[in-house]
Amino acid sequence: MKLTNDSYIISIGTKNFTEKYFRDKDGWVKVSAKGNKFRMTAEQLLNHLLPAISGIKPGLTWKIEYKSQKDSGVSNPNCV
Repeated sequence: MKLTNDSYIISIGTKNFTEKYFRDKDGWVKVSAKGNKFRMTAEQLLNHLLPAISGIKPGLTWKIEYKSQKDSGVSNPNCV
């Protein structure tokens, strides 16, 4: 089992939109609700993720999915 940063997809959203974050070979990427891709630093990712995890912004949901190399992107249903 590979437990590196590039093994996870982070989803943050509300009932109306969802943004996804993942790491590729060049760094972190945000995919907006409209499908636009933006490069970001790890610090920027934390600035987006921490308010959702802490509950400061009501109505935000978050989910972290594990993707193994052999699953080719299929998430682990036990990860939330």
